[in-house]
Amino acid sequence: MKKNIFLFVADQMRNDSLAHMGNPAAITPNLDALVDEGVSFENAYCQNPVCVPSRNSFLTGLYPHVGGHRTMHYLQRDDEPNILKEMKNNGYEVIWIGRNDVVPADRKKTDYCDEYYDGVLDENTRDAENSEVDHGATMNEASKKLQEKMLSGDNYYSFYMGKLPDGEGYGKTDWNCVEKALDYIDRRSQEKSDKPFFVYCTIAFPHPPYACEDPWYSSIDRHLLPKRRPNIKDVPNKASMLYGINQKQQLDNWTESRFDELRATYLAMVSRFDAQLGLIKDKLKATNLYDDTSLIVFSDHGDYTGDYSITEKVQNCFEDPISNVPLLIKPAKSIAVVPRISKAQVELLDLPTTIAALADFDLSYTQFGKSLLPVLAGQEIHKDAVFCEGGRIHGETQAMELGHGPSSPYWPRLSTQYSEGPEHTKAVMCKMGDYKYIMRLYELDELYYLKEDPMELNNLAVKPEYQEMLQEMKNRVTQFYMETTDFVPNKRDKR
Repeated sequence: MKKNIFLFVADQMRNDSLAHMGNPAAITPNLDALVDEGVSFENAYCQNPVCVPSRNSFLTGLYPHVGGHRTMHYLQRDDEPNILKEMKNNGYEVIWIGRNDVVPADRKKTDYCDEYYDGVLDENTRDAENSEVDHGATMNEASKKLQEKMLSGDNYYSFYMGKLPDGEGYGKTDWNCVEKALDYIDRRSQEKSDKPFFVYCTIAFPHPPYACEDPWYSSIDRHLLPKRRPNIKDVPNKASMLYGINQKQQLDNWTESRFDELRATYLAMVSRFDAQLGLIKDKLKATNLYDDTSLIVFSDHGDYTGDYSITEKVQNCFEDPISNVPLLIKPAKSIAVVPRISKAQVELLDLPTTIAALADFDLSYTQFGKSLLPVLAGQEIHKDAVFCEGGRIHGETQAMELGHGPSSPYWPRLSTQYSEGPEHTKAVMCKMGDYKYIMRLYELDELYYLKEDPMELNNLAVKPEYQEMLQEMKNRVTQFYMETTDFVPNKRDKR
C-alpha cells in the first residue's frame, strides 16, 4: 500500500536559524527531534533565492533557466510539469494549503489538486477551482499600527514590526492553514480511505515583516544571538546589487541592539513555525497516521536578516543566509533511513523525484533532480556540485518587476533591479564542497573558501593563487549548462 506524504514549507527560512544547525539562540525542538527519526541536510540549497522561481523549480525538478522562471511575475504555463499534477495522476488525493506563487491567478487549480485552501477562505469552503490568494498580511487594527510604525524614519525599509499583541492580525493566515491541515488529517483518519494523501502545506512565516506574538517573541534570548555579518559597505569585491540595496535601506546607523531585536523576532517566527510543525506531528500520531506518512519540511529560500546590514533577500546573490535552506525528511516507517545530520550536497529540485520514489512511481517527464532515498539510507555522496541562479540580461525589461515606488518597503531592492548597470544581471552559483563560486555576466566573479571564510567576506577570485580553482569551477558551470539548458518535451507534436 502506498504511503502518505506531507510537505510543510516555510517561506524565507535560513538553515542556520535551527538549533540543531548550531544557532544557540534558536528554539526549534520539533525540527530538532526529526533528526532522531530522519535526515536533516546541512548543505541543502534552493535554486533561486526568491519565491516564484524557487517554487517553480522545487515543484518541477527544473532549474529556473530552463523555463525562463527568473522573476516574480512569470508563473507556470499550463503545459509545464509539476509534482502536484504527477501525484494526482498517480492515485493520490492532493491537498494544497496556503501560498501559491506557482499557478497564475486566472487559472483553476483542478489539474494540480483535489482541494485547495488559501488560508482566508470560509472555513467550510474546499475549492480546487478557487484561484484567488491573499499574499498580503491579514491586518487588524493592532497590526496596522505596528505597520505604520515600521513605515517611518530609518525603520522604513527594515521590515521590522516587532511584538504582535496576539495571533489574530498579521500572521493569522498561517494559523488558518495549520488548522485546515489538522482538520484534514482528522477527516482522513475517520474516512478510512485506501487512497493515499499528498498534502502541500506552505505558509508565510518567517517571511518579513519581522513580527511575532508571545510566547515566541519573548522566548528568544538576545544575548545568545550569533555574530552578525559585517556591513557590506566595508566588504570589498562583492556584488553591486548588495551595495545598492544597503545604500537605499539606510540601516547603517542602526545600533547592534536594534539589529538584535530584528534578528530575535525572526527567530521567534521560526520558533512559531516549529510549534505549528509540532501540532501537525502530534495530530498525525494521534490519528495513527504518523508511521505511514513521510514528512518533508523545508523552505523556499532564506533571508539576510541584518547580515551585511541588509534585510530581506535578492534575486541574483547567493550568500548562505539566502541560498542555504532547511531540508528535513522523516520517511514513513517502511523506508530505510539512517537518522542524522547529513553533509551531502543536495538541491531543492531533488524533491520531485524523491517524492515520486517515496510514492513508488516514475515521473512522466525529464527533469534534473536526483532521488534522496539513497542518502536517507546512509549514503553521504549525492552531488558533486549544487547550483543557484538568477538575474537578467541588459534590456530585459520584463524581468525588472517594474511598478514599485519609494512608498513600498521593497523599493530598495526593486529600484536597484531597474538599473541597467550590473546590479540585477545574470549570475550563477556553483558550490563544490567547501568552495563556492559565483559567475557573473557583467561584473566581477566571486570565489569563497567556506571552511575558513563562512561569512563570505574574502573574494578569492581576485587572487592569482586561486586562478586554477576558479577555472575548475568555471568548467563545472559550463558542464551544468550543457546538461540542463533545455529538455525535449515528452509529448510529441504533429508535424
